[in-house]
Amino acid sequence: MDNNHDTSNISLQFTKNDFSRAYMKGFWRSIFSQISNKDNELLPFDEVMHNIPLRGQHYLGLKQIETSKIIGSVNRYQDFDRAFLPRQMHTRARWESVNSAYFKDIILPPIEVYKVSDAYFVKDGNHRVSVARERGQAYMDAYVIEIEVSGTINENTNINDIVLAHEYADFLSRSKLDHVVPGGDFHFSIPGQYDRLLQHISVHRWFMGEKKKRPITDEEAALGWYTEVYQPLVKVIRKHGILSKFPERTETDLYLWIIEHRWYLGEKTQQKVSLESAADHFVSHFYNRPFRHTRQIMTWLKRKIFGKQKPPAA
Repeated sequence: MDNNHDTSNISLQFTKNDFSRAYMKGFWRSIFSQISNKDNELLPFDEVMHNIPLRGQHYLGLKQIETSKIIGSVNRYQDFDRAFLPRQMHTRARWESVNSAYFKDIILPPIEVYKVSDAYFVKDGNHRVSVARERGQAYMDAYVIEIEVSGTINENTNINDIVLAHEYADFLSRSKLDHVVPGGDFHFSIPGQYDRLLQHISVHRWFMGEKKKRPITDEEAALGWYTEVYQPLVKVIRKHGILSKFPERTETDLYLWIIEHRWYLGEKTQQKVSLESAADHFVSHFYNRPFRHTRQIMTWLKRKIFGKQKPPAA
């Protein structure tokens, strides 16, 4: 009896220590993600569904799924981070209860998930996923409902990717650029920018109409903006290697920033500003060289967050 009591106490202490360690890993991981500008959020299921065209759904039944492909949750996306490490202390009791089941060889019921493309969203069983991932469990039993969607989602997808893909498809449909410039790349790295490009095309349409003294079609406006406004600035960006100075940004990001910076300079100086001058002034004012000790800091943080990696359990 005493031996059982002692074993129970030891198991309880291990369980508490496991949660504390997982919680601290989550804390350091959040710091690392902010410094490295990497997304660390679980994807909220409802928001993902709002931004992806649905084709239907069907029940797949009980399947064995990879825990690394579970990237979102229906209602617990604020309680855990992208690695399913706990980020709220109120999850402690439930987390420790699930973890304790492993010490007692208690078989837990399968989780319930939605399968969207090549990723999974937890409908029920978030704490079980968190404990399993922390213990290095590579696979879990799950009841799976597959939702058929347009586009691809995998373990590397973040909510910005999904929103941007939705916005980009809408932008191409409204601007007609995919018809007049097949294969053209007008991606932004930040959501919420495409309406500004549509305004640029609209303004150019007005100038074209004034010049040609007739209505301008959508296709004419898109092609005119591309060849007379967008393309010349992109050539300047490429000529001076400006994109390399702004990692993880796109040519369309830089087009928008520089063209609007040019307008600002023109208003300030009351003079016509060339594309070259606007680009040069923009770079000189907004390009910052990275802190020279960043690499050492990142290496230290990685050790803090991940420690020595354990091989995943079978």
